Amino acid sequence: MNFVVAIDGPAASGKGTITRRLADELGLTVLPTGDTYRCLALEVLRNGYGIDQIYEITELARQLDIQFRNDGEKECVFLDGKDVSDEIREPAVAKVGSMVSSIVKVREQMTLLQRRMAEGKNIIAEGRDMGTVVFPNADVKLYIDASEEVRAQRRYKEYVSQGIDITYEKVLKDLQWRDNNDKHKEVGSLKRTEDAMYVDTTEMTIDEAVEKIKSKIITKMKHKNEKKEKSTKLNNETTREKPAKMDDYDPIDM
Repeated sequence: MNFVVAIDGPAASGKGTITRRLADELGLTVLPTGDTYRCLALEVLRNGYGIDQIYEITELARQLDIQFRNDGEKECVFLDGKDVSDEIREPAVAKVGSMVSSIVKVREQMTLLQRRMAEGKNIIAEGRDMGTVVFPNADVKLYIDASEEVRAQRRYKEYVSQGIDITYEKVLKDLQWRDNNDKHKEVGSLKRTEDAMYVDTTEMTIDEAVEKIKSKIITKMKHKNEKKEKSTKLNNETTREKPAKMDDYDPIDM
């Protein structure tokens, strides 16, 4: 990994949209880790596994083949080579995703998968434990939040736009359940780290949130690049000034 931005926050806080906007504007690769859990949840449902079948679910996590691709208009999620972007947005899949993410052994496997997916890239990752567990040494850490009511309204509008038949009350209830589950996981629980920048999007537009965050990331990227350049320059100078060892000479020249 080269440069890592870790974004955490509760469901429907706006972190997904903010992540994609920042990625586009700063040339970063998006790693939507929540989608990796939704893919696992989809596989669990397809196989008919119960949440107590920990061994089977862990094996599914170990074998997941997930790819994120941009079709020019939106980010698409592929599972085993098939586009599942719409399927993983179903409320039932999202709920199972939160449930399987509470299983310690599953979470360990998913953390390894997410780190592998990020290797050698400048990434911006969003989820629940990006800055605390998956990328604890991230260059920039952010915690995106919003009021419960506003988040429920956002998620309700998202479902309606997708043609999903659901009430606002049901969305709010599911959101409250998920918040409680996410904050009380044995491993990878949702929490804000002391070094994370806090952004409340309750009364902010996406543009306002992006601009507030972008300046911090740009400053960090500039500082890291300058530090890398200084280190490279110092190493080059050290190499040039290093005295030759006796072993470096050809005996014939002695």
